[in-house]
Amino acid sequence: MSTGSNSDEHADVVLIGAGIMSATLGMLLKTVQPDWSIRVFERLDVAAAESSDAWNNAGTGHSAFCELNYTPQRADGSIDTSKAVAIAESFEVSKQFWAFLVRQGVIRSPATFIRRIPHMSFVCDDDNIAYLRRRYAALQECHLFHGMEYSEDPARIAAWIPLVMEGRSPAERTAATHMAIGTDVNFGALTRDIFMHMQQQGVVLHFNHEVRALHRRSDARWQVSVRDRATGAAHDVAARFVFIGAGGGALPLLLQADVPEGRGYGGFPVSGIWLRCTNPAVIERHDAKVYGKAAVGSPPMSVPHLDTRLIEGTKALLFGPYAGFSTKFLKNGSLFDLPLSIKLNNIVPMLVAGIDNLSLTKYLLDQVLQSPDDRLAALREFYPAAKIDDWELEIAGQRVQVIKKGDDRGGVLEFGTEVVAAADGTIAALLGASPGASTAVSIMLTLLRRCFPTAMQSDAWQTALRQMIPSYGQSLANDPQLLDATRAATGETLGLLM
Repeated sequence: MSTGSNSDEHADVVLIGAGIMSATLGMLLKTVQPDWSIRVFERLDVAAAESSDAWNNAGTGHSAFCELNYTPQRADGSIDTSKAVAIAESFEVSKQFWAFLVRQGVIRSPATFIRRIPHMSFVCDDDNIAYLRRRYAALQECHLFHGMEYSEDPARIAAWIPLVMEGRSPAERTAATHMAIGTDVNFGALTRDIFMHMQQQGVVLHFNHEVRALHRRSDARWQVSVRDRATGAAHDVAARFVFIGAGGGALPLLLQADVPEGRGYGGFPVSGIWLRCTNPAVIERHDAKVYGKAAVGSPPMSVPHLDTRLIEGTKALLFGPYAGFSTKFLKNGSLFDLPLSIKLNNIVPMLVAGIDNLSLTKYLLDQVLQSPDDRLAALREFYPAAKIDDWELEIAGQRVQVIKKGDDRGGVLEFGTEVVAAADGTIAALLGASPGASTAVSIMLTLLRRCFPTAMQSDAWQTALRQMIPSYGQSLANDPQLLDATRAATGETLGLLM
């Protein structure tokens, strides 16, 4: 254990990774506690270059309107909507925070990062249609999903998504849901705007700086050892609180910190590949985010979707993502990331999770071995008239699925996001992937409650939190009037009203 020295640099807060999670937490902390010093270390030369980058994530503005993996079917055939409700409510919280940023001038214009676009689910065959019909009925019991439309009428579906129905056999049964108030979010643009404002508020950003070690000091601070990747120079920073928000790179740093709460965690990397449309005429004919059902054994990030994006002012059309496998934990990571993450305290959970998820291993192997014709066949399930010459491969982001100790078993593979925090609240890490960025504000509020419980109850923090998030402390899922008022206010500020 390092004892540190008086020559060490100091900070109240160190944020590791310059993605949407660190940006969100940093902005929250700078608002509730403006006198705290905050330093950010990012190993790349720009913010939001990994999972937060527009080409590396779905940008769906995950609100559970269209993602079928958030509404699993129970053994008795009923639909469990609890996760969908929680995600939809969390996204409304995020929109309130973003509207606050617009009002404060942090964001230059909401049009730079968010716009309205329909969210749709689309399925074929009798079993999936029956499921989608039950899903729609179950979601209509919650006001968060009011306004959703359901149809099995080919003409109606074709009016929504002509590419998806064009060239499809008239004998093929199809069904779809349509939610007009869906959004497309450029998390890269949002993240960079937040960090630009934070710099103006005195937050220090260090790009091309890699955190190499984390050690708890005798004075209860964390010693963060950093290396400048350009010059090779190394230095230490002593921090009262450390957040590891480095995407797939968070797990190795959490394991190195060696807090009891982080022991036993492992990770399984999954990469993504898009097909990106290069034909402007095809791109122009589609204007929706259309999600289907995931293949058996596939991770949530691999749910197929035909996805309209607006990236840096240009309309794009993506299909995928196809899954791949790499031992890297980051797109710009090392091939040694996975083997170096295996420790004595997590090897059993990782082995058990691997044995219990052989279908995932088979799925990834099948994906890696896919030929261009295989990818085209998958695309044609959504867009029957697709031509391979109109599409090219685009490498998407790298995700690390969480493996942790189970209650009564060796290991469990988790497909969501998870905050891991030390008992004393001095260090925390975010692990996992979907829905991630879209629910970043709710995730970071959970982190604040766990790491700063006393401050969170103070009048000053409570007042500041309600200024940022007017519904803070209330349930949008249980109050239809509050939801309507909230959506109207954020919709006007963010330019989402029709």
